[in-house]
Amino acid sequence: MSDQGPADRHPFIGLDRTIHSPARLMVMTYLYVADSVDYVYLTHLTGLTWGNLATHVGKLEEAGYVEVEKTFVDKKPYSVIKLTKQGREAFKSYKSQLKAVLDDLPE
Repeated sequence: MSDQGPADRHPFIGLDRTIHSPARLMVMTYLYVADSVDYVYLTHLTGLTWGNLATHVGKLEEAGYVEVEKTFVDKKPYSVIKLTKQGREAFKSYKSQLKAVLDDLPE
């Protein structure tokens, strides 16, 4: 065991692990700049498979960071994903923390 206090830990330890996953970070990044996006668009942007994207969006939804609206268009399922207010705030916090860590690195 180490007797390091919170101030002695690496700053990455405090990053939101739900967002920090590369796939979820991609999703959150796109949603941060767009009002909403559909699954087809996100699969093209991220390169994730439909099932992989659904899994990651599900984790973001469980955390309260995104909401998924499911409807039908021409009798076909159509799902739109958007950030919640909580998700936008969590991403802003994540972005600030990550920027602080990277800005602290020597040149």
